Amino acid sequence: MDINYYRQCIQTLLRNYTAIPIANGDIESQTVFDVPQDRYQIMNVGWDGDRRVHGCVLHLDIKDGKIWIQHNTTELQIAQELAAMGIPKQDIVLGFQAPYVRQYTGFGVA
Repeated sequence: MDINYYRQCIQTLLRNYTAIPIANGDIESQTVFDVPQDRYQIMNVGWDGDRRVHGCVLHLDIKDGKIWIQHNTTELQIAQELAAMGIPKQDIVLGFQAPYVRQYTGFGVA
């Protein structure tokens, strides 16, 4: 377990995602990295016609040496991508899943 490697992987994936322009509206994807607290997010900000867009679409934390996927409304299979980068599945927790379901996900439980 190398926390710095985990940070690097998360930041690379999030930067790569935000580099892809959003097709509809005038919406910007922004990375929000709080490295000292190990919190990482992608925010979408802008306008889609007359509709204001502002919200978190992806949120990851590093807690107790594990990557917690707290929220994901993107098409990214972020857990699989992290595993493909060499992060052990037991170190990836699907925090958006109920605790009693996590044991069946193939990823970490807590």
